[in-house]
Amino acid sequence: MKTKKRIVDGRGKSNPPVIPPQGSQPAWYVRCSIPALLVLIVSLVFYPVLQNGFVEWDDAVNFLQNPHYRGLGWEQISWMVTTFHGGHYQPLSWLTLGFDYVLWGMDPLGYHLTNLLIHAANTVLFYFISRWLLSIALSVSEKNWQLNLSAAFSALLFGIHPLRVESVAWVTERRDVLSGLFYLLTIYTYLRAANVERTHSRRWLSLACVTYALSLFSKGTAMTLPAILILLDIYPLRRFKGRVAEWFKPEQRGVWFEKVPFLILACGFALIALSAQRSVGALKTLAQHELPIRLGQTFYGVFFGIGKSIFPVQLSPLYELPLLDDAWKRLFVLAACGALAITLGLYWARRRWPAALACWVYYIIVLSPVSGIAQSGPQLVADRYSYLACLSWAVLIGGTLFNVSPLTDSTKNFPWVSGARLSFVVATMLSLGLLTWKQSLVWRDTRTLWQHAIAVTPDSSIAYYNLGKTFETAAKVDQAIEFYRRAVTINPSYANAHHSLADMLVRKGLPVEALAHYRKALQIKPDDAETHNNLGVLLEVQGEIEAALDEFQKAAKIDPNFARAFFNLGRVFAQEGDLAQATNYYREANRLDPREAVILVSLAEVLARQGNVKSATEYLVAAINLKADFADAHVLLARLLAAQGKTSEAQKHYGEAMRLLKAERNGGNVESAAPPS
Repeated sequence: MKTKKRIVDGRGKSNPPVIPPQGSQPAWYVRCSIPALLVLIVSLVFYPVLQNGFVEWDDAVNFLQNPHYRGLGWEQISWMVTTFHGGHYQPLSWLTLGFDYVLWGMDPLGYHLTNLLIHAANTVLFYFISRWLLSIALSVSEKNWQLNLSAAFSALLFGIHPLRVESVAWVTERRDVLSGLFYLLTIYTYLRAANVERTHSRRWLSLACVTYALSLFSKGTAMTLPAILILLDIYPLRRFKGRVAEWFKPEQRGVWFEKVPFLILACGFALIALSAQRSVGALKTLAQHELPIRLGQTFYGVFFGIGKSIFPVQLSPLYELPLLDDAWKRLFVLAACGALAITLGLYWARRRWPAALACWVYYIIVLSPVSGIAQSGPQLVADRYSYLACLSWAVLIGGTLFNVSPLTDSTKNFPWVSGARLSFVVATMLSLGLLTWKQSLVWRDTRTLWQHAIAVTPDSSIAYYNLGKTFETAAKVDQAIEFYRRAVTINPSYANAHHSLADMLVRKGLPVEALAHYRKALQIKPDDAETHNNLGVLLEVQGEIEAALDEFQKAAKIDPNFARAFFNLGRVFAQEGDLAQATNYYREANRLDPREAVILVSLAEVLARQGNVKSATEYLVAAINLKADFADAHVLLARLLAAQGKTSEAQKHYGEAMRLLKAERNGGNVESAAPPS
């Protein structure tokens, strides 16, 4: 005999069992086929992401230039659990990325496949949660076939919506889908805990704490979950009895105390997340981003998420913080008034439509950590912020559409497959699927991504800057200059764009204009070591040696680990004949970057000029071991060997140098002695 589901209140007492199912029930194989169908649909819609690569939007610094996550050895794992890389603490996300590396190396296919599989699992898990929530809210059996279809539609509204593309198609956002997986598991296990007798409830609550910790270890924004669990207690679980004042009576303490472990985890990870952001200087101060603007941004973000959920077009990887004018300020005020009006309206209608108020409150709570109150980064809003925040709307729409209505306590009986409803469902799914497929193609590569961003947000200086970077990487100097100029025109205080524009102007042979942009970049961002270094190189070329040395010294002082600054100091002193100073700076550069062959050769040269032939020879051998095709190293080593009377060895290195130089003349790729400036 099957035990009927019972809802437990804070005193361990059970409410009456749910109303028995009404109408026909789907066969078991129909119910089991729904999750498989959800996985199939999500996989088909997101199939284009499997052909995408890494993009120059944090993927480069996180994966292409970061060897620390590559593997699952003790060295990699210890880095994962201690690093604040990129301003985030996400050891579990790094662990899955390390596993991807073990399986796939640097092939982006594997990373995208993992993101997609996790998202498909989230869609299925959300289906079960939706079914359970609707069942509890409406006192309808979970086996009711209309309820199953309602939950499936809710899951698809979440799973194939274009707003999900950023979280799925961007490898860096592994933390989004992985944290979402354990976040949903926590809600699922909590619902189980709230719907069983007290002896079993503790086991489910313990499991919920574990899954919640895993969610936080994936991404800290899950810190709002304790508030969501209390919201679930209020509706639809209805574990609190009577008026609000009665919720805090002694007999309700059990409901409150069970949240304590969740709250401790949330507070701990909130502090860690704050420290991580501060470690990279990502958080804006109140002086940089005033409180009224933060509040206005928060209210704007509320309506942005709703608007893009209804009309998911013109999506961009970046909605840059605008240079605020009166029009934006009026928009912020209007958004604040609108949010207040909706809140008051839903509160007034809470008895007739409690689900709507609960969904609204859930949306606001989940959105709050990324709403702008603690502003981090250049974005006003972002598509990825909707990944968990918009779950409530999917449940509400799914339940309402299929006549499992939150307006009533009972279920009406008439066929689900009516013409109007079926047409709406098919049209919605096709539209969302096609838009998501198209949006997935946007993330194909870096150039495609930022060209799309400029088409959608033509006033984004960062989009122009990033597109300029792609042309710089491709050695297309003229195109890079064009986009960098556009970036500094839109935002004259964009230090990085001034710096990159100056670099390209140097390549183009326009030193005077480059000098102006270097100085402008330093005026905006005076503690940028690389800009000081590059300005020093330009001043040196123009013959201003003292000024160049001053810039190199500033760079070395700002960043004591900046090997290129020490190398350039050594090079200038070597040219000026101060070999002792040159040796000291070269040694420091070699200590900071021991695998740079150019530094080893330069150090060997000044040692040889001082008569220390033995040490010079050792450094040259080390350089050749690092770069076997370094022609200048072979030449210098041959000269030193010849001076020591080692003729046969000298001839060997002379011959190798001639071979390499000949290959270079014929178009080969031979290492030169150009300094790493």
